[in-house]
Amino acid sequence: MSIGKIAVLGSGTMGSGIAQVAALSGYEVLLIDVDQKFIDRALANIGKALQKSVEKGKLTTEDKEQILGRMKGSISYEDCKDVDLVIEAILENMDLKKQVYQKLDENCPSHAILASNTSSLSITEMAAATKRADKVVGMHFFNPAAVMKLVEIIPGLDTSDETVSAIEEVAKKMNKVPVYAKESPGFIVNRILVPMINEAVIALGEGIGTVEEIDTAMKLGAGMPMGPLALADMVGIDIVLAVAEVFHKEFADSKYRPALLLRQMVRAGHLGVKTGRGFYKYQK
Repeated sequence: MSIGKIAVLGSGTMGSGIAQVAALSGYEVLLIDVDQKFIDRALANIGKALQKSVEKGKLTTEDKEQILGRMKGSISYEDCKDVDLVIEAILENMDLKKQVYQKLDENCPSHAILASNTSSLSITEMAAATKRADKVVGMHFFNPAAVMKLVEIIPGLDTSDETVSAIEEVAKKMNKVPVYAKESPGFIVNRILVPMINEAVIALGEGIGTVEEIDTAMKLGAGMPMGPLALADMVGIDIVLAVAEVFHKEFADSKYRPALLLRQMVRAGHLGVKTGRGFYKYQK
């Protein structure tokens, strides 16, 4: 299957990053969201990111204009009528995702692949909401999508080999390194990473160390380039909590129980870098 036009559903941090990578790789990109103001903001941020690349000599002004020229925005699923691939990057809520996949199934051409950027949810369950389960697959990018090289490819129960091969080809064209993961909550990276972050938050809540002490200890003692609490801020504390809750529900094992402090942070709206305050404070 030849992929020429990609729709990215969701213009938040991950969606806009994926859209930027896709356009930079030569794909025609349709960025879809529920409100034009979200799309306009995302395209403006992409333009600023590309301008920084121009200033660093990585792109020419002509390159920048060509990349932006390959991108369009829309608030209608009907504009998906000629796409070859949809990469969904909306909230980590299964009910919402299934509603979205039903709409995509109705509006996308029969050959189109539907890929989810989910970090923890079941590809098989999303696929069951469509009439094209063989063309539904996980394509999990990492934040920031424009920089991070890894893409996890997760086949659902009914995903075809042809679909998997097509997604691998797209990932490589985007200059990413694809790794196959069995469908299981969290796949590979988050299955290991989120419990570690959660344990760091538990340690903080128990007063074992301060934020700075915990992060410094893990950087210098475990060779981590970034401490787990700083990483939680970058990922989004709400995302960490959502994944931890999926683990706790799916595995029914108390070892995955989310730290109370994680819940408190989310309730307070302290979600990390994106809100200006998490375990650390950031300038907005």
